[in-house]
Amino acid sequence: MGLNVTQKLITSHLVSGEATPGSEIGLRIDHTLTQDATGTMVMLELEAMDLDRARTELSAQYVDHNLLQADQRNAEDHAFLHSACRRFGLWYSKAGNGVSHPTHMQRFGRPGLTMAGSDSHTCAAGCLGMLAVGVGGVEVAMAIAGEPLYVTMPEVWGVELTGELPPWVSAKDVILEMLRRHDVKGGLNRIIEYHGPGLAHLSAMDRHVIANMGAELGATTTVFPADDAVRQFLRAEDREDDFTELLADDDATYDLHDHIDLSTLEPLIAKPTSPGNVVPVSEVAGTDISQVVIGSSANPGLRDFAIAAAMVKGRQSDASVSFDVNPSSRQIFEDMTRMGATFDLLGAGARLHQTGCMGCIGMGQAPAQDTNSLRTFPRNFPGRSGTPDDSVFLCSPETAAASALTGVITDPRAWAEKYGVDYPVLDLPTRHSINTSMLVPPLPPEESAKIELVKTPNISTLPDFDGVPDAMQLPVALKVGDNLSTDEISPAGAAALPFRSNIPELAKFTFRPVDPTYSERAASLGDHVVIGGDNYGQGSSREHAVITPRYLGLRVVVAKSFARIHWQNLANFGVLALEFADPADYDTLGPGDTLELNGVHESLQGGRALQARVGDRTVELRHRLSPRQIDMVLTGGVIPVLRREL
Repeated sequence: MGLNVTQKLITSHLVSGEATPGSEIGLRIDHTLTQDATGTMVMLELEAMDLDRARTELSAQYVDHNLLQADQRNAEDHAFLHSACRRFGLWYSKAGNGVSHPTHMQRFGRPGLTMAGSDSHTCAAGCLGMLAVGVGGVEVAMAIAGEPLYVTMPEVWGVELTGELPPWVSAKDVILEMLRRHDVKGGLNRIIEYHGPGLAHLSAMDRHVIANMGAELGATTTVFPADDAVRQFLRAEDREDDFTELLADDDATYDLHDHIDLSTLEPLIAKPTSPGNVVPVSEVAGTDISQVVIGSSANPGLRDFAIAAAMVKGRQSDASVSFDVNPSSRQIFEDMTRMGATFDLLGAGARLHQTGCMGCIGMGQAPAQDTNSLRTFPRNFPGRSGTPDDSVFLCSPETAAASALTGVITDPRAWAEKYGVDYPVLDLPTRHSINTSMLVPPLPPEESAKIELVKTPNISTLPDFDGVPDAMQLPVALKVGDNLSTDEISPAGAAALPFRSNIPELAKFTFRPVDPTYSERAASLGDHVVIGGDNYGQGSSREHAVITPRYLGLRVVVAKSFARIHWQNLANFGVLALEFADPADYDTLGPGDTLELNGVHESLQGGRALQARVGDRTVELRHRLSPRQIDMVLTGGVIPVLRREL
């Protein structure tokens, strides 16, 4: 039986386990990706491991999130990251060089490789025929140290694409269609692999758009074949020698199947407050907006900016709209300018910002209260924009540009018909601007060994955590509902992000969007438990969403189910993740209750359910931890385990 692309990537990098869905496997990692919002912790973890030098083929640190320098803290983080790259042998991408995902795709990504990234949208690199997985920072640190990446082997979900996208519909509408069908949990424990004749009409950067937001489906990652579209992209980057064809065999099979006829799609939009809340644009057309933002890793390609520029050329954005454009990489910004798109956007009233994530992570560009913001971003979780009780819609560049011109949410097809506009035919360059001046290569080993880390008072050391006790009496400090995101556990935004490397200060923001009193109460309670619903911890890979509550005394999270990355992050820092054997028990627990757990170690190691006493009754709790993860939980996390082994 032939192999699909996912199976070829996994079997060529498998170092432990069997690639059977549901079993734990270890994978050799070729590349790692870190960004500044999560990378500071990774570098502190490398310091805690006493690493001499990166042992991957290539590791790159990008500065793309914490770009606003309202005070000294972000600049100090950047200096620390630069010194850590020099010390540990990583590439360093300076602030302003670009968002990590498209920049890595342009300069370093190549077919057939694996990559672990401390950003949940690392999966975007699947557009090149890579197996790229977003994980917690400590797992990236382990990969940098040469350790395997351990994941639960997913099912491979084959999605066949046929047909060709009609005018005014683009790649963003493809992934929004997937979210419309399957919501934010549809990809859990699955790798999505796209195949079929429809791929011939999607460029490598179109595929990036689709692969990027596979994270919003909860998928382990997304994979595309490395075919002629990938060859063309690498040729345009002057890297055709890095191309290797990687296709599914003719008789390849998949564990699950889906089909999208691209020709039947229409412009789609995700309504507040979830990427899975998708409807046709026509259904919400006419809704007033105050802001339109084009950019981010979810729509990072030159085409995405050029199509918007062509639509607004010679026109003016509506007076009520802040029309914002965030170029996704320095290279793409140069190409936009050379082809005139930058001037067309400026002429239409666009505000051009620096190349970076910006509003996507709540770092500036916060919309006004009680207004609607329209964005080409991947996420619209509550408050992520930086505005409490925000109202953020997610859409394609075509929908965004049409709406910027009208001041209301607008179906680009209706706008084109009203004004007699044909779908623009873009003349994109076949050779991209190549600018590597802001990429700083690793130092030679003999020089890097002499480098001292640049650490200021805002950069703390990584806390030491002990293992889970055998007996615990844990008060319930907080109860939350379904689909709680890591943005709601450890918020993004300009207030919190500058403390990413200062755990005691960042801990004060823990759970603030859902309960501003949590941090004070948790500190006074000591060891405690949090109760969660389905898909607890969805969204960003940020491990701060485990480290800060653990710092405040979190020992156990009991939920109906967990999002993949957060579930692993809990084990990485010695927090026990348990699930209700009977989901109905969720309704019976809340603040004021105390869970009494005894014989925890024997139950975990013996593979038995735990019996929690709550007053005069018993609640049965189960886990899905592997023996390796149980060892981490009992030891206090992955770093103490590594220290012990070394």
